[in-house]
Amino acid sequence: MILTREAITAAVACGDIVIEPFDPERVSPNAYDWCLGDRIRRCVGELDAARPTAYEELTIPASGMVLEPGELYLGVTRERTGSERYAQFINGDHTVGALGIWVHVSAPLGHQGHAIAWTLEIQVVRPVRVYPGMTFGKIVFLSALGSSLSYQRQGRKYTRTQGIDISRLYQELS
Repeated sequence: MILTREAITAAVACGDIVIEPFDPERVSPNAYDWCLGDRIRRCVGELDAARPTAYEELTIPASGMVLEPGELYLGVTRERTGSERYAQFINGDHTVGALGIWVHVSAPLGHQGHAIAWTLEIQVVRPVRVYPGMTFGKIVFLSALGSSLSYQRQGRKYTRTQGIDISRLYQELS
C-alpha cells in the first residue's frame, strides 16, 4: 500500500519516516517531491562492471549545468530519506520527463531501513540545463507485509552510502 499525504506527514511527525530537510509543502497526494542536490558525477572512460567507474565530480552552479546526451551522470538527492517501517520507491516524474531527462530508472527501491541521500542515474535525450534544488522526482512510501529486516543492519555494500556512489558490482566480480 502506498502512503497518502496525511500518512506521510504523520509518519514524519512521529519519526517513522525521516526526510531531511523536510518541507511539508513538498508532500503531494501520494508522494514526496524531492530535489536534485548540488553535485553531479560525470562517468568517464569505458564502463566495466569488473572495475570501479572513473568519474569527474562537479558542483552544479546556481546558474545551472547543461547535461549532454550520450553521457552517464550520477547525481544525488538534496534530501536524505529513510524508514525502518516503510520501503521507499523513488523515480523521476513528468516535471523532468517532459524535458527528456531520465532519472533513476534501474534501481528505484529503497529497502526498509535504508537511510540515504539517493544516488541518481541520469541521462538526457537532448542537451538540458539543470539547477541545484530543482524538483526532480517523487518518492513514495510503501507498507511492507511480513516481518521486516533492516537494510542498514544487514551490512550490505551500499549501507554506508553518504551521497553519490558508483556501482559496486566490481566487488562481486573480483
